[in-house]
Amino acid sequence: MLAFTFPGQGSQRSGMGRPWVDHPSWELVGEASELAGRDVATLLLDAPMDVLTLTANAQLATFVTSLVVLDAIERLGLAPAACAGHSLGEYSALVAAGALSFADGIRLVAERGAAMHDAASAKAGTMAAVLGMSDADADAACRLSDAEVWVANYNAPGQVVIAGTPDGVAVASAKAKELGARKVLPLPVAGAFHTPLMLPARDRLRRSLAEATFHAPEVPVVANVDARVHTGAEEWQGLLSSQLASPVRWRQSLETLAGRDIVTLVELGPGGVLSGLARRTTPELRAVSVAVPDDLDALMDAIAGPAVWNAASPSHQGEHLYSSERVVVSPAAGVFEPDTGLTALETSPLAAAAADPAAGCGEPGSRLAVGDRVGTVGTTDVRTPFAGQLVRWLAVRGERVVEGQPVAWVRTDAPAGPAPSRRTEEGAAL
Repeated sequence: MLAFTFPGQGSQRSGMGRPWVDHPSWELVGEASELAGRDVATLLLDAPMDVLTLTANAQLATFVTSLVVLDAIERLGLAPAACAGHSLGEYSALVAAGALSFADGIRLVAERGAAMHDAASAKAGTMAAVLGMSDADADAACRLSDAEVWVANYNAPGQVVIAGTPDGVAVASAKAKELGARKVLPLPVAGAFHTPLMLPARDRLRRSLAEATFHAPEVPVVANVDARVHTGAEEWQGLLSSQLASPVRWRQSLETLAGRDIVTLVELGPGGVLSGLARRTTPELRAVSVAVPDDLDALMDAIAGPAVWNAASPSHQGEHLYSSERVVVSPAAGVFEPDTGLTALETSPLAAAAADPAAGCGEPGSRLAVGDRVGTVGTTDVRTPFAGQLVRWLAVRGERVVEGQPVAWVRTDAPAGPAPSRRTEEGAAL
């Protein structure tokens, strides 16, 4: 079960289109240029960051890049079970879900970027990331400031973005530190996006939204405004209008996706910010970023592996399938070499456990202690964070693996049975 997620403004990089020039999906850039009446190819290939950071340029460039990646993934035969996008990325998600045409998406994104630029020029605004503070406390810091400042993004646990006038953000930043924020980082933006300061842009965008044709999404799309799934065509005009002056509830959106039996979150577009937020918010899910053509191979490797695994951090090198089953994952990218002295079982533990969870899997495999080496990836040792029996190799000698890819299956000494949910056992060792 894949969910496609799409990044917003701020993920753009100078030259981000260059790796795609020779890919068949690059043909979308020519179509985008005709629709937008602009040379999008030059924007993706040659624009310096000071040009690419301008709101109208950043939004169009990021949107088109995400759809080039989407087209490349669709050529592989992959399709999502759900979609979501962060701010601007919501337009990409609607195109991916069939709710909005590519042509209408280009037109709306171009108008949205211009409207937000003009609103920011009319009244100065800025944004700041507040780290190490709860959502409620960040909201309280804004309210206690008695100024034009609001929460703009709920991005991840302990990461909230506030926005408003420069004076308002300065006062709220000081209040946040008083209330225990670990750090407040000013963001290099020229507007207070997703706040009431964007109301003029919303009024302007409404006219373009009214001219667009929306369809019922082919797969569920989670909206920024309320972090809920919306399946009706008639809902999206109002949701996109409201989004401009409302906070992006991204953390809550990821939690909604996790509650829909999604296994893998695939970020399509430049950067990789959303994958990082996902690892913090929903570590029980895989998070894979596809920004360049080489990432397509990594994506296929990931979804071809076991149904559930986790690469959230070096300390969480595995995931439950059954409470006695764990996978050891690669700590780096490179060529895998298993230790020759280790012996694995022949029978798949997943198949055996499904047939009879209490049954054994055949002849004993090698016994492993926590920290034992099971192989190498290049010059990096692969060590098991679990004690137990080596059941099966999940990568073969000489195979090129990516960071986080499962390489070995270990049966621990825990009793068999369904794995505890992260929501019911927060302290479980993954």
